[in-house]
Amino acid sequence: MNLEEFSQELINKCEKLNISIEPKDTEKFYKYMKLLIEWNEKVNLTAIVEPKEIILKHFVDSLTILNNIHDNDKVIDIGTGAGFPGLPIAIMNNKSNVTLLDSLNKRVNFLNEVLKKIELNNVTTIHSRAEDFGKDNKYREKYDIAVSRAVAPLNILLEYMLPTVKVGGKCICMKSSSIEEELNMAKTACGILGGEIVDIQSVILPDTDIERKNIVIKKVKNTPLKYPRKAGMPSKEPIR
Repeated sequence: MNLEEFSQELINKCEKLNISIEPKDTEKFYKYMKLLIEWNEKVNLTAIVEPKEIILKHFVDSLTILNNIHDNDKVIDIGTGAGFPGLPIAIMNNKSNVTLLDSLNKRVNFLNEVLKKIELNNVTTIHSRAEDFGKDNKYREKYDIAVSRAVAPLNILLEYMLPTVKVGGKCICMKSSSIEEELNMAKTACGILGGEIVDIQSVILPDTDIERKNIVIKKVKNTPLKYPRKAGMPSKEPIR
């Protein structure tokens, strides 16, 4: 797929979500895609390698939460993997400050290469486990928004995310359509960690029947200092 075909496809899909995208940004996404495909041959970054699928299921999917991000927001993407959703958001809102957090150094190396090639200066990468990051006073309760896509069940995920967000800030958890059980399981964790579910945004990906649910959780009080627990504990013994 050449740049022109790519741009048309991306612009078309974004328009269906009422997102307008500039040519300079489509070029950034194109370089990002090329690097993702190239690096994926040596580092396992994604199972999705066909250009149209990357556009839809990585780029456009990530942008379904774009209207929740505002200029000057300090955003943390927990367990970003190959950069989703944080990097597409940073490309589209270059006045936000986005931190991409991942526990695997090879993924962070990939992200650094993308940032260098697309010349994006509103993004920081950090190699750390979410539990250690959330304990660090340099980062704890310093972010306006925490985002995460397909990382863990909600009651586990909130222990990674809520400690990083300041009171009044939000977590946006990107999920597939079946979330009722997860929501029930996460009620206790949400309350303990200082969160309150304020919105569930339902989105259908353009030209598909793929439904996404983006769960918006407001931070209403400080997270108790014992959370997050040490590395591995949130997934081993989730708050119930």
